[in-house]
Amino acid sequence: MSDPRLSLKEMCAKFDVTPRTLRYYEYIELLHPERDGRARLYGPREIARMTLILRGRKFGFSLEEIRQWLMMYEDEGSGAQMRNWIALADKQLRELADQREQIDEAIEELQKLRDETARALDL
Repeated sequence: MSDPRLSLKEMCAKFDVTPRTLRYYEYIELLHPERDGRARLYGPREIARMTLILRGRKFGFSLEEIRQWLMMYEDEGSGAQMRNWIALADKQLRELADQREQIDEAIEELQKLRDETARALDL
């Protein structure tokens, strides 16, 4: 039984991305689809990589960080990749916590100003 391969259109539908996104990910070497003439075919490896790319983007990682992390698996193996993932995750968790603190402060300040303005209108 052969591995399933998806066309560009099928890959776009599966991951809810545009063809331009997939071509860009190929251009920056995140994905390496097979070629059959002009057609791109995405096998299990590319499907798994796309899942990781989108998960990384959801967590706020840059495409370059994701690219380097994916390359690490090929160059150094899964142990090095997992150690690197922990370091990247720790860094991103700190950044997200800082962003949450800034958002919480902005919400508090905006709420205070909104309430002051509402009270001024009640005069």
